[in-house]
Amino acid sequence: MKRLILLFFFSCFLGSNAQELALSNIGEDTLLSDTLMDNNSDESPSEFVKYLDGLNNKKLNKYLGKKGVAEKLVQRGNSYFNKMWYAEAARIFDIVLEKTDTKHTYEILSKAGDSHYYTGNLEKSYKWYNELYTLYEDEINTDTFFKYTQTLKGTGKYRRAAALTKILRQKRNEPLNELESLNTNTWKGATQVTIKNLDINSKYSDFSPMFHNDSDIVYASAKDSSILTTRRYRWTNQPFLDLYVSKKKNDDGDLLPPKKFSKKINTKYHEASSAFSPDQKTIYFTRNNYGKRLKRGKNGINHLKIYRSQNIDGQWTSAEELPFNSEDYSTGHPTVSPDGKKLYFVSDMPGGFGETDIYVVDILENGAFSEPKNLGRAINSDTKEMFPYVTENSLYFSSNRPMGYGGLDVYKSDGSDKTFAGAMNLGEPINSNRDDFSYIVDASTGKGYFASNRKGGKGDDDIYSFAYTPNLNAIIGVVEDLDSGEALPSATVLLLQGNRMINETTVDEMGHYSFPNLNPTTNYMVVAKKEGYLNDSLAIQTADNKNIVVTQKLKAEIKQSAAEAIVKTFEPNNVYFSFDSYEITPSSAQELDKLITVLKSNKGLSLKIESHTDAIGSKAYNKYLSEKRAKSTKDYMVSQGIDPSRIISTSGFGEDRLLNNCGDSQSCPPGQHRLNRRSEFILIAE
Repeated sequence: MKRLILLFFFSCFLGSNAQELALSNIGEDTLLSDTLMDNNSDESPSEFVKYLDGLNNKKLNKYLGKKGVAEKLVQRGNSYFNKMWYAEAARIFDIVLEKTDTKHTYEILSKAGDSHYYTGNLEKSYKWYNELYTLYEDEINTDTFFKYTQTLKGTGKYRRAAALTKILRQKRNEPLNELESLNTNTWKGATQVTIKNLDINSKYSDFSPMFHNDSDIVYASAKDSSILTTRRYRWTNQPFLDLYVSKKKNDDGDLLPPKKFSKKINTKYHEASSAFSPDQKTIYFTRNNYGKRLKRGKNGINHLKIYRSQNIDGQWTSAEELPFNSEDYSTGHPTVSPDGKKLYFVSDMPGGFGETDIYVVDILENGAFSEPKNLGRAINSDTKEMFPYVTENSLYFSSNRPMGYGGLDVYKSDGSDKTFAGAMNLGEPINSNRDDFSYIVDASTGKGYFASNRKGGKGDDDIYSFAYTPNLNAIIGVVEDLDSGEALPSATVLLLQGNRMINETTVDEMGHYSFPNLNPTTNYMVVAKKEGYLNDSLAIQTADNKNIVVTQKLKAEIKQSAAEAIVKTFEPNNVYFSFDSYEITPSSAQELDKLITVLKSNKGLSLKIESHTDAIGSKAYNKYLSEKRAKSTKDYMVSQGIDPSRIISTSGFGEDRLLNNCGDSQSCPPGQHRLNRRSEFILIAE
């Protein structure tokens, strides 16, 4: 869809081919703005590319070796690119860059990256953008720089994307405070969500679902539903978008095979992104601007417009365009408020905050509309906001703003009418590192649909169902005295995941505590502690939406008369590490907790930490690894309240102090190597 909707917001690519139609074509990539193609041209770019791809390596190399062929291919690629035939342009540029000696200029690399970007191939787009950035860092423009960061996120390179985003903001003299953390501002509800790819999805773009009547879903698709398809959209080489309707199959969100929505609504060009009045008698949707033929604005772009049709006696009337449309900018992605009094939509009209913004108009009693009003900075950013959907108390929309998961992400803003709070990212699994958009939800059931071009789908953009259910994953526990069995009120309980503390609580008078809303089937560590008692650490794995009930019994400390006695009677056990790792494991944490208790009970004791490795790998690397193990051991103890000044030294000896004969020339079983991957401790009485 991206390709289809991209025309609406020309620079909007991010992943959803369906989106293009949505606002350019009509969406981010698909519908919103569609540039007029020369459909009467005798040239067949698809056939030419198929011809090249049909040559074996020997014949292709012979062809490319002819004088002037590479230059002509570049010219042809430029021609395809200028006509927005991006699928064919991408293949031509690949051949030139990968199989000829043509110089990798800024223009060719940029167009190659853009061509793949607009057609959804983020891996190949990243390849050319990355080379472009490497060779022409000082020349790369802001728009290409931004698209490069999107391909980084789309291919899982989040830290690199964050670093480049910071550079981009510095060049623009924009604030960097929100970039101090890589964590996305993510909405956290006391629920968990399951998603499912639907059977109705085709190999093309399917997106922009909308509730209709009580049991129907209307959506946009580029699927080929006719016996012979002669018209195709050059941007994606897919059929043009039409609206389809499908009935709900069951309460799990499955849909029955669809049919075309209405011959009065669907045309030979793009239709997408529909919305209905509360009585279901009026439909608003996005369509290319055309009369008998496509119309262009002053900038040569065929923009998108919002149209309206009435249902009279079961039949939809011929559509009329809304009065706030324009020949010189796009409007699209309409959605109607639950009371039917407001229409929200997306536009790239002048005066906005970013590339596309969300606007609202009042729907007046006589069917007219108020002047459009921008929703403001609380919702709109410097990038793209698209696909709004409004419930009674919330606004949902998609945006490719920085620090998301990648591509378009779905956001939620609480509020009503024209006043909405700052937006929160819905997080995974709704969002992915690709485009996620056109989210709709039934607020009464927590069920709904959205579209995504994430990996693992059936086509270009696919529609997914989702359902929110209460999150019952929790650890519920009680802390007691080991000897008496009595509750230990005011004991502290820590919740750790790996070596990171994620929550802390104090038990009540009955010794009870709980950690709610946890992830399912996830490993946690629960540490209970109270002054005068030894810590108790318990490794726990949550179940699938169930409570885990535990009891922790703490043993009272035995007071020693002197620090020297402790040194003589207490010999800490070694702490062991996994292969090529310096992470503190749950079992290691249990041993360290014992040592921590002794140190806290005896203020006259200090400690030396000595860490070691096995003999696998180079000596230089093992020395480095052992030093990291010593540091992580100290860091854990400090995180549990040990004064850093009491840890006199941390030393890493690499493989120099093996406990057995498992040296470089010896073959040893894994268990013997493990004995050498350790931290040792020396207690010192002051």
